[in-house]
Amino acid sequence: MLALALAGQAQAETLERTLANGMKVIVKTDRRAPVAVSQVWYRTGSMDESNGTTGVAHVLEHMMFKGTKAVPAGEFSKRIAAAGGRDNAFTSRDHTAYFQTLPSERLELAFRLEADRMANLDLAAGEFAKEINVVMEERRMRTEDNPQARLYEALMAASYQTHPYRNPVIGWMDDLRNMTVADARRWYETWYAPNNATLVVVGDVDPGQVMAWADQYFGAIKVHELPVRKPQTEPEQQGIRQVTLKAPAKLPALIMAWQAPHLAKPAEDWEPYALEVLTGVLDGNGSARLPKALIQDTQLAVDVSAGYDPVMRGPDQFMVDGSPAEGKTVAELEAALKAEVKRIQDEGVAASELNRVKAQVLAGQVFQQDSLFYQAMLIGEWETAGLSWRDLATRFDRIKAVTAEQVQAVAKKYLNDDRLTVAVLDPQPMPADAKPYNPAMGDRHVR
Repeated sequence: MLALALAGQAQAETLERTLANGMKVIVKTDRRAPVAVSQVWYRTGSMDESNGTTGVAHVLEHMMFKGTKAVPAGEFSKRIAAAGGRDNAFTSRDHTAYFQTLPSERLELAFRLEADRMANLDLAAGEFAKEINVVMEERRMRTEDNPQARLYEALMAASYQTHPYRNPVIGWMDDLRNMTVADARRWYETWYAPNNATLVVVGDVDPGQVMAWADQYFGAIKVHELPVRKPQTEPEQQGIRQVTLKAPAKLPALIMAWQAPHLAKPAEDWEPYALEVLTGVLDGNGSARLPKALIQDTQLAVDVSAGYDPVMRGPDQFMVDGSPAEGKTVAELEAALKAEVKRIQDEGVAASELNRVKAQVLAGQVFQQDSLFYQAMLIGEWETAGLSWRDLATRFDRIKAVTAEQVQAVAKKYLNDDRLTVAVLDPQPMPADAKPYNPAMGDRHVR
């Protein structure tokens, strides 16, 4: 009942308006603290890139911090910080988003700064030359010096044969080396338009004032004609795919990915919700099937997990991954993971287990509503994926309605070898001067 109550409350407190230039504005009031989160989402990410310019969406994200005539390089973040706020950005396969968290009374500042760089970014060649080196160093740290990241990259390149999801968000190194400021400018001029953007505001705000500021600062920006987005479908897989990566590492690792559907019609689809519950059955907590069977009971693995994100613009995947314990092999781990999947396919899920898992899945989603940032993220993700925030409440009812038969059905239908790609990390000796990967090191504009 708590989930349904919060879902209904969230819907009732959310307002939407589309400006004359096509920019969508969504405002959700939450008065628990005098704080506001402002996010501008562009419906463009690495899936919109072409061969030869992979990584340009992420490069432009960096360049968006390099200034306009009115706000010189570095000043954007300084002004937000001086107002008591913080800001950052992220690029994904589906979207690029820029966000600020600041006192509600200073929200107008975020609008003024974001609108300025939406329309007036100064893409200076000198700044680009410096920033492209930053991005290449980021790739070295996050991917090339991280065997698990390289394994995931190899998996994606093998599991997607035609869809641009096969390319890494950060781009291939050769494309980064040969990228020019003209590539970044072309991306900016193509996709950074009000009619390709959604402004999401969550917090202690007056919705009428927010709409007025949105119209004042963003409303005058001209509409751009956007390219026609052609369908990009991935051919149905017809047999197992395998890739092995040899890289310096301490432990072997395994990732298994199955082609799966994404959420398209929230009020009608049931398979994505059943796959979410299946994720909870396999890896919802320490007592879920995978950690209990493979870590606690048999000590076959040192870590294991399952994951599925139903909100995507493109073709989806259901994944499990792990690392075998010392003295165990990747082949043994793969066989054990398949055995746990087969047990669900053959025996199904007991009612008591299903009810417990659904309660955990729902509780996790409800507790995340405590975060203003997460509330805005959820709205932005659904909107840029082609869904509607109005359907967010639907997911609670749909997850509650998932049956044991449906969980068993999606396990049978999607978790089979014809849809499977397996990526194995074959560890090689570590160089004597190897530096440990530091996950805290990343984008230089992260604060």
